Amino acid sequence: MASSFEQSKTSWPFTSEELGFDPGKLREKYREERDLRIRGDGNSQYKDTKGEFSYFVEDPYAESVIEREKLCDEVEAVVIGGGFGGMLAAARLKETGLKKVRVIEKGADFGGTWYWNRYPGAMCDIESYIYLPLLEEMGYVPKEKYTHAPEILDYSRQVAEHFGLYEDACLQTQVTELVWDDDIDRWIVSTDRGDRIKAQFVAMSNGPLNRPKLPGIEGIESYRGHTFHTSRWDYEYTGGDSNGKLSGLRDKRVAIIGTGATAIQCVPHLGESAKELFVFQRTPSSVDVRANRDTDPEWADNLEEGWQQRRMDNFNVLVSGGYQEEDLVGDGWTEIYRKLAKIIPVNGSEKMSKEQIALHTEIADFQKMNDVRARVDSIVEDAETAEALKPYYRQFCKRPCYHDEYLPTYNRPNVTLVDTKGKGVERIIENGLVANGKTYEVDCIIFATGFEVGTGYTRNAGFEVTGSDGRSLEEKWLNGPVTLHGIQSSGFPNCFFMGMIQSGLSPNFPHLLDEQSKHIAHTVRGTLDRGATVAEVTEEAEMEWCETMRKKARLGMRFFNECTPGYYNNEGRPDAENGFLSNVYGGGPVEFFQILRDWRADGTLAGINLKKSQSTD
Repeated sequence: MASSFEQSKTSWPFTSEELGFDPGKLREKYREERDLRIRGDGNSQYKDTKGEFSYFVEDPYAESVIEREKLCDEVEAVVIGGGFGGMLAAARLKETGLKKVRVIEKGADFGGTWYWNRYPGAMCDIESYIYLPLLEEMGYVPKEKYTHAPEILDYSRQVAEHFGLYEDACLQTQVTELVWDDDIDRWIVSTDRGDRIKAQFVAMSNGPLNRPKLPGIEGIESYRGHTFHTSRWDYEYTGGDSNGKLSGLRDKRVAIIGTGATAIQCVPHLGESAKELFVFQRTPSSVDVRANRDTDPEWADNLEEGWQQRRMDNFNVLVSGGYQEEDLVGDGWTEIYRKLAKIIPVNGSEKMSKEQIALHTEIADFQKMNDVRARVDSIVEDAETAEALKPYYRQFCKRPCYHDEYLPTYNRPNVTLVDTKGKGVERIIENGLVANGKTYEVDCIIFATGFEVGTGYTRNAGFEVTGSDGRSLEEKWLNGPVTLHGIQSSGFPNCFFMGMIQSGLSPNFPHLLDEQSKHIAHTVRGTLDRGATVAEVTEEAEMEWCETMRKKARLGMRFFNECTPGYYNNEGRPDAENGFLSNVYGGGPVEFFQILRDWRADGTLAGINLKKSQSTD
């Protein structure tokens, strides 16, 4: 990997004097910081939340168990997952005329990520006007530019009510098996509540942030204090609510492990409330200005039809490196491309090679990250702490964060940053943690260590999928996913996959889910309108798509090879088959969404075999 950093082969488009910094030295600094964090165990460094750690995934929010009889009925469609993807799929299917659509969700309510993540300070980091789905259909405008978790959860419930999703929903229910019955051409959906449901169609929206993970720190099982994961926040212990005021921590020494997007939001509240707070950091996040604000009522009242789709598309083009005459969102996500526009005139890029454009983009990235690092110096008073909080990597190597209270928290006398320089906590002992050779005694350890990504699809889903002729999805995808558009796979008729697999990922993830939900609804409606009941992708069509995936796969590989390790690049192993981004469409989301739209516009359901069901009994 180091060869990609060699300076002798780089002819920078600007001099150090023109830029005010040496891009070659900065690139080398990035390499040094990356190498400090490279480790050979990749995702195996994390522990499963099973056995003695199973309490980390229990539901602390459900007021009671939802009692019901087991179901052995038939529905038109089962949607697995009650988050944004599941709600979008169910809503779009109902819009096409399906009446009996059942959502199966392991939580006690709709909301998905926003059902589970109720930690203090939780809020969306993508503008809410493009992040929350179905706003125009709901006639709803969020209260803030970056709205907080309680509003998002409440809005999720409103969506479920509006589209009648509660009527047939199975909440507090986990799918245990999904089997296609060749004799009746139906899916048999089994659950942990004893259900055996027949479904003509199935849409799987299990979500990428589905299984909390724990760090495999030596001695983690020996700790005798209080522990919990941020996705199952223990307000009984901390007191307070999503707005903070964690009164239960006033006499507690608290450790939080992790400084990613979740920690950025909850650390200010922990620092405000705890007697002492120790923040254990491997790699600092990029933390830029949030500048949240209330929604302007006059602006909201004058929105024209189609406003949300236009805004979503505008953002998507900009963060994909494309050109738009106007930046409708105008935030930190799009700023790097505003910087790029200043150094590459729109009418000048056509004369530049891909290598030249890449170098100009890298310069714009350096400029942006220099601003982020300068912001740390302007806020954090202690020079050593400030230096440890500076991110030295390309902006999109890790998910950028935007917050106005995180960095000032380190000016509090009760807050200590424990920077491990990429090594992490050495071990956990009965009464605390050891890092950098020093022991920290604490009453509580909070794991802000994210979710399991980069593992096989069925492992992440938590159940096996068995298609026609008894072949399992795990068997078929043993060497990687095989699909058409990431949405259907031959041998698994009437089954639709949602998420990042062989799809074009946008930072605004709900945009991808919305495009997929429209695609699924179009396919289902097209199947039924043609008098067919079974739709199955041909092997030829999926092989063609896999070849397209292979051709596009290397487009971002150098970028992620040069990145500091994280879940984006599979902990420094971007070539691994099951990495977070290893199966994402390399041409980007704008190109991918257009492929889906063109396919739908063609109107022939190209690449799909349709047939009459053998039996409907």
